[in-house]
Amino acid sequence: MLRVNFESVALRDLDALDDETRDALPFGVVGFAEDTIVRVYNATEARMSGLDPTTVFGVPFFDAVAQCMNNFLVAQRFEDEPELDDIVPYVLTLRMRPTKVRLRLLASADMPLRYILIER
Repeated sequence: MLRVNFESVALRDLDALDDETRDALPFGVVGFAEDTIVRVYNATEARMSGLDPTTVFGVPFFDAVAQCMNNFLVAQRFEDEPELDDIVPYVLTLRMRPTKVRLRLLASADMPLRYILIER
């Protein structure tokens, strides 16, 4: 069985997970295309953010879902770095009291989706 944890899951393994496995992870998973349209939003992130996945799928992540990440620390890195695997401490502020998290930013030029993992 594939061991999936926040710090070490490979982008290809994450991308290959079925929805049920992804939903059972103890951290949030958001996957979006190059145009930032959300394609993956796991149950953990939906529960932690309080957002219904049906309102998140198909919309631009940084413009409509997580505006507090639309900055040089997160969104701009996906624009500037075609190969990305980094963990950054962050504070979520939109629609909630400030919440310290760790974000893992994952992207590869040869993969269709980019991911943000959110560990609370």
